[in-house]
Amino acid sequence: MSAAVTASLLGFCTAFFLVESVTWWFYSRNTRGKKRLEEYFARPEASAGEGQAGSRLDLRRLFFHLGGLLAPRQYTRIVEKKLAQANLLLRPEEFLGIHLLAVAGGLALGFLLGGNLVSSLALGGMGLLFPLLFLDQAKVKRAEAFNNQIGEALVLMGNSLRAGYGLLQAMEVVGREMTPPISQEFGRILKEINLGVGTEEALQNMAVRVKSDDWDLVLTAVLIQRQVGGNLAEILQNIAHTIRERVRIKQEVRTLTAQGRLSGIIISLLPFALAVFLFFSNPDYIMVLFRHPVGLFMLGLGLAAQIIGIILIRRIIRIEV
Repeated sequence: MSAAVTASLLGFCTAFFLVESVTWWFYSRNTRGKKRLEEYFARPEASAGEGQAGSRLDLRRLFFHLGGLLAPRQYTRIVEKKLAQANLLLRPEEFLGIHLLAVAGGLALGFLLGGNLVSSLALGGMGLLFPLLFLDQAKVKRAEAFNNQIGEALVLMGNSLRAGYGLLQAMEVVGREMTPPISQEFGRILKEINLGVGTEEALQNMAVRVKSDDWDLVLTAVLIQRQVGGNLAEILQNIAHTIRERVRIKQEVRTLTAQGRLSGIIISLLPFALAVFLFFSNPDYIMVLFRHPVGLFMLGLGLAAQIIGIILIRRIIRIEV
């Protein structure tokens, strides 16, 4: 068994570095104009983060080359949108490279621990799902932070408009005075406009990135005002009041459902914590589940029931406002 594990790991490493060597040649060419465009369109933190450590940059290039060879076009489009919504400093090819390594690591670890195909596929499936779940969670977290800032941003824009500023100047004030993520999004709007993108199109691009019902309301109001006229400052103030009330109600609902969410987290983590405890305290007892067909069936059934329970708990405690 040890020889088989060693052979599989060596085979994976050999194949990985072979693919890396081949793809490095295909993706190493980069023109000066492309670099300048990437530097301009990159998020502010990207250039600083890439300049801090050469080793981290090399690792990102490794992921980029690995993912670039295997990335399907549909996968790239979907992941690119989600990465922009989550504001993760990764390209779709880099994310796919990390995704592939997570799956390969899960397969190798499962075979190393269980010694059979089923356990290897189980951990490989976890490696397949975890990066996607992490990406979705980062996207949701950033969207919540953005929604919590919209009310304050609209008040700031309204005050700027009353002071005699134009719409673009008011957005520049928001990008300069407020904190991320909303300052990053407004800064990106101004960059797009400076490059020749229309104001309405830039605002709509932001709506695609943030996926916020509150921002859709703001966008609709701004587009209508630009078509028919009106007092934009007053419109923004009224929308800001509505959004602040909605945020306040959401926070109250979140407080009232805190006990249910905590109970759901504890119940969801308890089986996994018990499995880890048994693995370290009595490995022979728990490994029977991975080595016997009946045990594997029980694990699969328990995991399916666990997933269904987590979904039901989340739907019960999720209250839309």
